[in-house]
Amino acid sequence: MSVVDDVREAVLSIPAGSVASYGSVGRRVGAGPRQVGRAMGLLGEGVPWWRVVRADGTPATCHGGRARELLVDEGTPMRGARVDMCRAEHRWGP
Repeated sequence: MSVVDDVREAVLSIPAGSVASYGSVGRRVGAGPRQVGRAMGLLGEGVPWWRVVRADGTPATCHGGRARELLVDEGTPMRGARVDMCRAEHRWGP
């Protein structure tokens, strides 16, 4: 499987209302956060890209800046313009 496939699988497993950082996804798939960012750019629209945020909770700015709106619509806990990472960060099992 390629890094893109691994990233797709990881992102698809993040439930609505939760997020993961680029670094967290990278640790899950054995890649760096920048590699995850590049792979995210290759994923289709059917993947919930808005659920991957920066480590400080800042949503993605691509796709016309729609990430924050999509996160709010899913009930993701927010602190102002950022995701509340303490409450919303997805934790994968072993």
